[in-house]
Amino acid sequence: MEARILELRKELREHNYNYYVLDNPTISDFEFDMKLKELQELEAKHPEYYDPSSPSLRVGGMITKNFETVVHEHRMYSLDNSYSKEDLEDWEKRIQRNLGDVTVAFTCELKYDGASISITYENGKLVKAVTRGDGIQGDDVTNNIKTIKSVPLQLKGDYPEKFDIRGEIVLPFDGFLKMNEERIAKGEEPYMNPRNTASGSLKLQDSSIVAQRPLDCLLYSIVGKDLNFETQFQMLEKAREWGFKVPTVAKLCKTTTEVMAFIEEWDVKRHELPYETDGVVIKVNSLQYQEELGYTAKAPRWAMAYKFKAEQVFTVLNEITYQVGRTGAITPVANLEPVLLAGTTVKRASLHNADQIEKLDIRVGDTVFVEKGGEIIPKIIAVDFTKRPADSKPTEYIHECPECGTPLTRTAGDAKHYCPNEYGCPPQITGRIQHFISRKAMDIEGLGGETVELLFKEGLINDYADLYQLTKEDILPLERMAEKSAENLIKGVAESVKVPFERVLFALGIRYVGETVAKKLAKAYKHIDALKEAPLEHLTAVDEIGERIAQSVIQFFANEKNLDAIERLRRYGVQMSISAEKLQNQTNILQGNTFVVSGVFEQLGRNELKKKIEDNGGKVGSSISSKTTYLVAGDKMGPSKRVKAEKLGVPIITEQEFLNMLT
Repeated sequence: MEARILELRKELREHNYNYYVLDNPTISDFEFDMKLKELQELEAKHPEYYDPSSPSLRVGGMITKNFETVVHEHRMYSLDNSYSKEDLEDWEKRIQRNLGDVTVAFTCELKYDGASISITYENGKLVKAVTRGDGIQGDDVTNNIKTIKSVPLQLKGDYPEKFDIRGEIVLPFDGFLKMNEERIAKGEEPYMNPRNTASGSLKLQDSSIVAQRPLDCLLYSIVGKDLNFETQFQMLEKAREWGFKVPTVAKLCKTTTEVMAFIEEWDVKRHELPYETDGVVIKVNSLQYQEELGYTAKAPRWAMAYKFKAEQVFTVLNEITYQVGRTGAITPVANLEPVLLAGTTVKRASLHNADQIEKLDIRVGDTVFVEKGGEIIPKIIAVDFTKRPADSKPTEYIHECPECGTPLTRTAGDAKHYCPNEYGCPPQITGRIQHFISRKAMDIEGLGGETVELLFKEGLINDYADLYQLTKEDILPLERMAEKSAENLIKGVAESVKVPFERVLFALGIRYVGETVAKKLAKAYKHIDALKEAPLEHLTAVDEIGERIAQSVIQFFANEKNLDAIERLRRYGVQMSISAEKLQNQTNILQGNTFVVSGVFEQLGRNELKKKIEDNGGKVGSSISSKTTYLVAGDKMGPSKRVKAEKLGVPIITEQEFLNMLT
């Protein structure tokens, strides 16, 4: 019986691959269904042969009430956008400056508009699928992903022991139209667009409902250790061999002229594709060069997304309102006559600031052109002056905060107006708390933005330190707050005291101190008290800390309300210094030295080597300059780097010589 079960599983996997990946079925749907039914019956009678990667599990049925948050083993970065040939040429020049005089080829792939996913395989079996989330962590949606027929549960061929593969979960136009026809027939509202429907499907609690949706998975990137690829193009070909659905629309280009020819071709032909696309992704083909180029805080330096020309529509501007952000920044918002744009009904658009309103001469009652390009939030790009009402009046920007009535301020060189009532303006108070609880900061489970607003409205919290004195009895009487929700909230707050110091520092909401700056400050000062006492000249000596950031840090710690909140957080157990374990792994041996790392190494991976530099007080440079102290040279290093180092008199050391510096 086991032999028959294994035989059926093998047959069904092959037929599934032929149908959903190759689009070349070799048996009828009826024959496939009969084999699947036989397998399901045999597995039901013989549970001892259970296999989580069996084709029978495609039908779903697992219920997930709460999607677990999972930290990505390999971060999922965003892509920088470009909109012209000039943008791409500038990008290519930056690459050449970093790599030196080498020949760089590019892989061009279509940018499919779906929901990003990272799928982990171990020993050829699908073990985990996680949404992109914020790139650092996402939601575990494994049960739902297993229902998608084009996602292999078991790989074939010479696959690595463990790796993550990235791609987009998409909903083909045909399937989307069929779903909407069925909804309309039932008297239900149709879905707005394929992308949002695909994304929403991943968070459905019942995987059997997901299994009924015609979702597809298009894969484009593999990350992991010891993968033995040399190029992006080779990676795509290997993924296809292992059973993944990798789009065949990809081209190897030697110049940006060839890249632009590919873009122009597919800007027209994309309308013939079965999926939504919104651009082309261009990647440096050599994986070694990708490693050399590395990443900025948000995006790889070796990839660029070229966005197709944005769709534009015109509609009427009914009203201008003003939002107050957590830092007091005022953002004017255009309230529009609803209009369909890129598959979404748009009712609002950002007006950015007073200068933008004045530059475009935007007025209430105008007919305006709205665009949804690389940004998620639509923007007004022009006014149709031929349709302007006769009684139109120029827009007068507000002088007082719309929330608290405080006169607004605007410093020289600043694009925005600000409300200076930092501790009395409600949106600033709740905004700071919402930032504090966010994923990249304290990541407090069971607490969202709406609940923060409610807690503030009811007088239970007035700053983020107040969260730690809440009790279940305080919050149970609140609207829509059940006992389990109250328990989860209190538990989430209590768990957050384990969050490391660098994230606490980011959570405090010091203006201009983002994730990266918070990490640099935490590493430089190690303890909140040392940072609190740091003078301007010491702060600006920290890598990438300019005077504006330094002044902001000093102003933050000069405020008694902030100091009081910090002391209360400390009493509640929130981490106010780098952990002893991290301190043990950090030294200042390399302080004042800047290293450029190039080539392939034997003992450490490139990223591990860079981490060693940073953990020991050194700085990692992206390209060789007069400020470079050492070039750490590995195998296959480009000759131009060696030439440049020798020309500038930069010492070239081996991996072992670098490691000797640490002992």
